[in-house]
Amino acid sequence: MRVAFLTTPQGRYADYWRSFLTALGVELAQPQAPFDAWLEAGRLSLPHEPLPVQLALGEILSLGTQVDAVLVPAQPPVRDDAWAGAFAELLPQRIAGLPTLIAVPDEPEQLAAAAADLGQRLVGNAGVVRRALEQVRPLGLPERREDWPPLQMGSHISVGVVGPRSLLAHPELNQGLWQALGRSGLFPVLAHTLPASQVASRGQRLDDSHALPGDRWLYGAARLMEGKGAVRGLVLVAPAQDAGMQAALDRVAAELHKPVLRLTVDAGQTEWPELAAFAARLGATRPQAD
Repeated sequence: MRVAFLTTPQGRYADYWRSFLTALGVELAQPQAPFDAWLEAGRLSLPHEPLPVQLALGEILSLGTQVDAVLVPAQPPVRDDAWAGAFAELLPQRIAGLPTLIAVPDEPEQLAAAAADLGQRLVGNAGVVRRALEQVRPLGLPERREDWPPLQMGSHISVGVVGPRSLLAHPELNQGLWQALGRSGLFPVLAHTLPASQVASRGQRLDDSHALPGDRWLYGAARLMEGKGAVRGLVLVAPAQDAGMQAALDRVAAELHKPVLRLTVDAGQTEWPELAAFAARLGATRPQAD
């Protein structure tokens, strides 16, 4: 049996799930095409869908035909965003012939029960599943880190950067934005690197009966960083064509008091003309070229 773990969502517990599959004796399938090919394939198939959906589809297609299942880590949904809440159910309705997609949780308290069910489904051997669960248990413990990431760097002006983890933590999608921020004299403090418990606690203060977990996470991260004196402003970033995330960040922006810049990020993008004026507003100076 060959099973893949979808990397596009940048799940927090990817190591847990990969290690669990290995402990079960399941072969881990890997993409057979580079990142650029994923994006091209996804855009050809779903040209009007959000960038993360296109990228995830392309990654699945790049696995080839000899894959039995793909594990899809859950993402916290925001209001009016069907994809984040039910990707594994919706995608096969749009694209025929995909391997079986299995949604798995990305929250520590849900991992063990979901892994036990998955193990029985994949290998049907209770003893093997029990040993695998014990082997990966340390990888599924809740994050206990309460340390903050660095809030300042040299003469750069610090800004909080808030957006979905699938964008902020993605090594291909985030590169152009980080470089552009640096060229503008800005130092990014990233939402997904904040202490998770503090973000969750602050998110519960959102006074919105319609808010979903993703809305509360975005709000909690933004308000937490806004409370830090070193953070002079906030940059709220959404993936290209992701109307649900853009609307969620608009709602967050309405709750903030420090200067805010709203951006969308596309794959391969390296320039955002709006950054220059925002950086100047915050008092940043462009670093001197070597």
